[in-house]
Amino acid sequence: MFTALFALLALPCVLRLVRLDYVRLGHRVRNGDLAELLLVVAMVAMLSPVGGPIPAAGWQAVLVLTAGWFAWSAWRGRAEGHGCAHHALSAAAMLYMVTAMPHDGMGHGPWLTMSTMDTRLAWPVVAIAAAAYFAADAVRSGVVAMRSRGTTVPGHASRTLCRAVMGAGMGVMLLAGI
Repeated sequence: MFTALFALLALPCVLRLVRLDYVRLGHRVRNGDLAELLLVVAMVAMLSPVGGPIPAAGWQAVLVLTAGWFAWSAWRGRAEGHGCAHHALSAAAMLYMVTAMPHDGMGHGPWLTMSTMDTRLAWPVVAIAAAAYFAADAVRSGVVAMRSRGTTVPGHASRTLCRAVMGAGMGVMLLAGI
């Protein structure tokens, strides 16, 4: 079920990337939409019973680069860095999930297969803290999405609704892993 939900979240991300005028909206909005798509694809790969075409080490490298990029962007543009900080935290939480998944058995090899995991994530306190952040952010984003339904900013309602669903899903997956 979660695999399908996250796969569906890829559609609005792709549609925004294809349809929106990023010259007018700015590179931060485009980078945020690209980050959302990357994180959605990573969650689909992690939750798919088949695993993903990229081994866990590949996702770890991608997520380290994503978290670093957005952390640097948030620090550099502190006045408008809230979205960048959120994407850095999201990538770091996903990096935690990939890294804290047990990799000792040959049951899944190097592939991400959280859906068939029979043991728990390491460092449950990190999972609980991240889940609390994503739950609070999902509620806040849901409220913003509902309030901005009639806004003229292209893609804003779609972006905040996707953020709310993605945050809630990440929170559930983090708690399910402990």
